Amino acid sequence: MADTVLSMARSMLVGAISIAASAAAAEMSLLIGVQQDIWFIKDELETMQAFLVAAEAMKEKDMLLKVWAEQVRDLSYNIEDCLGEFMVHVASQTLSRKLMKLKDRHRIAIQIRDLKSRVEEVSNRNTRYNLITADASSSIDEVNSYTEDIRSHSASNIDEAELVGFAKAKQELIAMVDVNSSDGLCKVICVVGMGGLGKTTLARKAYEIYESKEDIVKTFSCCAWITVSQSFSRMEMLKDMISQLLGDNSLKEFLRKLEGKVEQVEDLAKYLIQELKDKRYFIVLDDLWTIGAWGWIKDIVLPSSNKKGSRIIVTTRDVCLAKECTLESLIYHLKTLEVVEATNLLLKKSRKTYEDLDKDENFKSIVEKLVKKCGCLPLAILTIGGILATKKVVEWEHIYNQLPSELESNPSLEAMKMMVTLSYNNLPSHLKPCFLYLSIFPEDSEIEMRRLVERWIAEGLIRGGTGVNIEDVAKGYFNELINRSMLQASRVNIEGVVKSCRVHDIVRDVMISVSRDENFVHVAGNNVSGVMEETFRHVAYHGSMCQKIDMGWSHVRSITMFGERPLQPSASVCSPGMRMLRGLDLENAQFQVTQKDINNIGLFRHLKYLNFSYPPGYSHIYKLPDP
Repeated sequence: MADTVLSMARSMLVGAISIAASAAAAEMSLLIGVQQDIWFIKDELETMQAFLVAAEAMKEKDMLLKVWAEQVRDLSYNIEDCLGEFMVHVASQTLSRKLMKLKDRHRIAIQIRDLKSRVEEVSNRNTRYNLITADASSSIDEVNSYTEDIRSHSASNIDEAELVGFAKAKQELIAMVDVNSSDGLCKVICVVGMGGLGKTTLARKAYEIYESKEDIVKTFSCCAWITVSQSFSRMEMLKDMISQLLGDNSLKEFLRKLEGKVEQVEDLAKYLIQELKDKRYFIVLDDLWTIGAWGWIKDIVLPSSNKKGSRIIVTTRDVCLAKECTLESLIYHLKTLEVVEATNLLLKKSRKTYEDLDKDENFKSIVEKLVKKCGCLPLAILTIGGILATKKVVEWEHIYNQLPSELESNPSLEAMKMMVTLSYNNLPSHLKPCFLYLSIFPEDSEIEMRRLVERWIAEGLIRGGTGVNIEDVAKGYFNELINRSMLQASRVNIEGVVKSCRVHDIVRDVMISVSRDENFVHVAGNNVSGVMEETFRHVAYHGSMCQKIDMGWSHVRSITMFGERPLQPSASVCSPGMRMLRGLDLENAQFQVTQKDINNIGLFRHLKYLNFSYPPGYSHIYKLPDP
């Protein structure tokens, strides 16, 4: 009997060893194949990310390209998730643990093979529809032309309104120009501020004083207004400068001499430098965007040999660029209008008066809300005021409530939307997701720099380098967004370090629109629940009655609470289905967090940021679960 049992045990052991060996061989074969596919999709991911950067400027004018770019972007997100799971479940595990979780390995292997197939399918789709052509540069030129038209339109809109509140700014800028000082090197004065503030209008007011014939003779021998913008042709800019500063005949005569020559740009530049050497001139460089553009222009308009006291005004949105152009003391920081001035402008544009305010408290209330919504930004007030002028007062409340959605579809608001998207499109690729990430926070939030930086790092949005402190890099990103006028400094310490920021309401509305288009952030507010086909990477709950969200949670990377407990995905804050979750921020939730709420946190192998630092009485957590 014992022999029989022993024999059976031996057979079972041999069988187990055989099964284990077969499983190990199968696993090894699977891992080799998966590894090859991993290399393939990692290379494809890098190519996709490069393509998305290149396609950013073209997709708004090419609907086919836009759709294809969205498919590529979603596929790149899925590849990132898959690579993350591979690193957690395969690459970082010992062989014994790999064998124990063969089921997970097969699931990931199938997922990788599926992604590889989808990559090839997306590539074939480009071939079928010829989405990327050799003439991509012409598409970029069309987009640049379109955005230039929008900028010019918005500038003229402000100018036509005979803005209130600009008298003081005009006097201060003219004082900085200081035309009475006629000796010395050329002086550069920079006007800085976010899009829509009226920088162009202010510069125009100063320019018009010296543009008139009688004043030119007294102060400057010649003057020119040059619009630089995001993309400009060096050749065309030089022709424009020569024509305005030296006259059309000078330009025609010199171009005749250049016929047949190749390096015409360099020749034009040398000619202009030579002609300006002994002249006192006044130039406005409107809408300067890059340090590179300034580096080229300054060699022409700032010759060291000219000491006639020339003047140059530069308008830009970038504080750092302004500091490259001139001294800190010669930078004019244009501010938003005062509330009273903004109210005057809104009433004037909408054809209403203060008497109308005094007659109706409800009307007064909605005007105050609209002025606040516009953040006292001239372009926003003028644009919205123009719409309100065609509406009855009883409709104003509805317009106010619908502004975020109107920004996406109302042609009358196109100029205002484009003023923000111009700045967004000009951001480097590494700053765009960091900027969109701020749409997680509610309107009027004061966002702490520390909290934002920590979340950016946890989400993998910061590109660190060898020997570089990643936190310092993240703080650099934050300051760059401040300097580019994308964020408004809210709290600054005595050393001048920005500790918190706010987002202008109009900027935030456009940011949310872009973020939603790119399936980046979904904001769940006090609205009706529904099914969403899109897969968002970040979900934020706003409001006292959080919306039920019926969507796939397997790709969600962060959840942020600014309201009561959500109705979905489960009674717990942490659903087991959120396997890619990297950040859980409950600091501003308006409900008591219990130990039960975070029981599943140990399942989240990618979680890097957890915040539930509540006031006393709100948190009932006594330990974190083991991973």
